[in-house]
Amino acid sequence: MQESRKFTDIDPHVESLLKNIVVGKHVLQLRRNTSVFSQGAEADAIYFIQTGKVKVTVLSAQGKEAVLAMLGPREFFGEGCLVGQPVRISTATTTESSTVFQVQKKAMLQALHAQPDLSEKFTAALLARNIDLEEDLCDQLFNHSEKRLARVLLKLTRFGRHVDMPDAKMPRLTHETLAEMVGTTRSRITFFMNKFKKLGLIDYTGTGDVTVRHELMTDVVLHD
Repeated sequence: MQESRKFTDIDPHVESLLKNIVVGKHVLQLRRNTSVFSQGAEADAIYFIQTGKVKVTVLSAQGKEAVLAMLGPREFFGEGCLVGQPVRISTATTTESSTVFQVQKKAMLQALHAQPDLSEKFTAALLARNIDLEEDLCDQLFNHSEKRLARVLLKLTRFGRHVDMPDAKMPRLTHETLAEMVGTTRSRITFFMNKFKKLGLIDYTGTGDVTVRHELMTDVVLHD
């Protein structure tokens, strides 16, 4: 961990949120598969992603792991500490080399009280997160696993982008991880991915990357 740098080379959106927080803010340069925090650890900071990707998972008492979220640039995590969450209820792990801003709980709370502009932007981000979670819940309750996978693939193509693209690559993930995100088995994910490929909804490159045909996949999500 190192002290935060000057904000000349970071995302403008992240800069606008954090530029006035001086004390209690650090930059973390993290390698792939590095734990940012672990389930059960003290919840004492919130994190903002500058570059890279972070996977948030939870482990049940029976040892079963579920993926709660895959996060990319401009997104935040660990916000439970701001509302009195004493320990982490999930684990956050980088899935590639990442640069993450760590803001201590006390520093973030002070900034939210002192800076109305920051408070407004952060509240808007929390509301957007809540809407996304509600959509995920409805998806789990009412949609079959094939449509849930289609929606997950669309969400994954939006990492680091803020406009939809006709064709977009998604991060490299194993079928096991996709199964944890969708709530089904790895074999079903493999079956559906092969089906999507045959239908022209996705395309595999020689390097293993997956390109999603955004408009076609959206039709799958919107129509039964």
